[in-house]
Amino acid sequence: MSDDIKNKIEQLRNKINEYSDAYYNKDNPEVSDYEYDILYRQLRDLEEQFPEFAVNNSPTKKVGGQASEQFSPVIHRVRMDSLRDVFSYEEVIAFFENLKREYKDIDFIVEPKIDGLSCSLEYENGLLVRGSTRGNGDVGEDVTLNLKTIKSIPQEIDFKNDNLEVRGEVYMRKAVFDDLVKEQLERGTDPFKNPRNAAAGSLRQKDSKITAKRKLDIFIFNVQSVTGMSFDTHAEALEKLKDLGFSIVPNYKKCSTKDEIIDSIEKIGDMRSSLAFDIDGAVVKVNDLHLREELGATAKFPRWAVAFKYKPEEKETKILDIEINVGRTGALTPTAILEPVFISGSTVSRAVLHNEDYIKSRRLQIGDRVTIRKAGEIIPEIVSNLDYNENKDYFEYPKICPSCSAPVVRDENMSAVRCENISCPSRLLYNITHFCEKNAMDIEGMGEQTVKLLIDNNLIKSPADIYALKEEDLINLEGFGEKSAKNLISAIEKSKSKDLASFINALGINYVGEKAAKIIAENLESMDKLKSATTEQLLQIDGIGQITAESIVKFFSLPENRNLISKLESYGLNMSYEKTISSEKLSGLKFVITGKLPTYSRDEMKNLIEKNGGKVSNSVSKKTDYVIIGDDAGSKEKKADELGVKKMNESEFLEMLS
Repeated sequence: MSDDIKNKIEQLRNKINEYSDAYYNKDNPEVSDYEYDILYRQLRDLEEQFPEFAVNNSPTKKVGGQASEQFSPVIHRVRMDSLRDVFSYEEVIAFFENLKREYKDIDFIVEPKIDGLSCSLEYENGLLVRGSTRGNGDVGEDVTLNLKTIKSIPQEIDFKNDNLEVRGEVYMRKAVFDDLVKEQLERGTDPFKNPRNAAAGSLRQKDSKITAKRKLDIFIFNVQSVTGMSFDTHAEALEKLKDLGFSIVPNYKKCSTKDEIIDSIEKIGDMRSSLAFDIDGAVVKVNDLHLREELGATAKFPRWAVAFKYKPEEKETKILDIEINVGRTGALTPTAILEPVFISGSTVSRAVLHNEDYIKSRRLQIGDRVTIRKAGEIIPEIVSNLDYNENKDYFEYPKICPSCSAPVVRDENMSAVRCENISCPSRLLYNITHFCEKNAMDIEGMGEQTVKLLIDNNLIKSPADIYALKEEDLINLEGFGEKSAKNLISAIEKSKSKDLASFINALGINYVGEKAAKIIAENLESMDKLKSATTEQLLQIDGIGQITAESIVKFFSLPENRNLISKLESYGLNMSYEKTISSEKLSGLKFVITGKLPTYSRDEMKNLIEKNGGKVSNSVSKKTDYVIIGDDAGSKEKKADELGVKKMNESEFLEMLS
């Protein structure tokens, strides 16, 4: 019996650790919050019942995730605890009565539990100086630059005292999330599963420009520490923060009785579907801040608050049809057409099925009875197939593209089925826009709006049609005049002389970006050699891996793509690559560049090496001859030391070159 209990506890720990890593560190949840919370509670109860099997590194003893190494660590001055979850009104009442017995005049605040990423904001003399994620509660990540892109965070406040630290929840509005998912599906990339993980993934970007585009928001719900001012109650602190310009947690209510608390929880639950943002519960917290200090916290939770978690609403319906749409990148996305059902505030008649593996694992077929819910209260998803049978047939993916009838290819690495025809009507706007971009054919004036205008007027149906355009085709179009038409035709003509690397990149082959295109062009030197290259031949090229090689071969196996290239060649596009090497001083040597160099940028240094016959790699290996080290060099310098690879700074390299 004891062995069975011990095994059960270990299984729960492993599963919860796996789910926690996916949720907190990878921003890619594998189960719903409710399912996770139920497992967590089972583990906690077993550890309390059988303390002999408790361990210090149990997930019940830890807070949230870990601080990522890609950001600087921040040691929190005030620990950022998580809250104890409860799932029934009986538990809420027990929490209330336990405190009421000892503190007769106690009152509480009930407020929505915003479903986002918890962060701390630190102000000194009224200026925002640092922002960080919760991390594990003690150590978080410095994401100051990304937080400064959030418009609802004031950069300066009228509070000139030494210190103010507040805690809030960064979130993504439902409408913003909806637009982001549509964009991701059009691009053929896996969409975020819910707004919480979209917010977390957006805030933890290395490039703050990406964060800014995601239109994040924040609600502030606590004062962590303050000097030069004091508050007696939580409600008083919230109102002061509101006066200072913060967006505070909305719809909070002061309650003195258990009936008022339960009523407030129910009212917050009733408004879930009408809110512009996600909530996953209601927080009940002691209002008196001095009493909070007296009550303190356990190893993981404060004793003065609990979080009531709402159960996701689920409904039964029927799959009437399965529709296949082709996205901008050629990915085939299946959508279930459902018998309409009202759930979480709206009528649902469609649910995205993601990919072929999703359908197969659930054995989904037209006519099946299924249960659905809204992931993150927004995106309808199928929870279970009530007609599931592992031996029954499931919906078969098409073998040809529904849009252009070209053969489709299964991308094993992304669980996606794609149309590889670059001239497919469904991906035409995306492909031609990419074809014309600066790092591809660099056709100035051929942005997305112009490309769309030309497609809508039936002037282009493939990239080759660009080179058949004449001034008279353009001059009467909206936004064009004689000069702009002439300029565009001139830019198109100029693009014909772009090098082979740019042309390969312009084709939009999966896994072949600017860098891979240049490597391929340098090694094969002609389009004819590339078209006929086998997977084995491509793998001989340093920097080209199995996935990229297979993708290239698949691309050129399509007659549609080979015909397009022949047509482009007939228009006079450059199909060969000429190496521009000024010397052979570095011939046969492979370099890695890391850190910030004093004079040259990395691209400039890379060009300098390549012009002198050397090669540049992104990773350090035994084949690396030299690692050029700049300021703040990180793991690559350590790797060089481990492998005994020679290191040099910029001046030593220039001396070597001279």
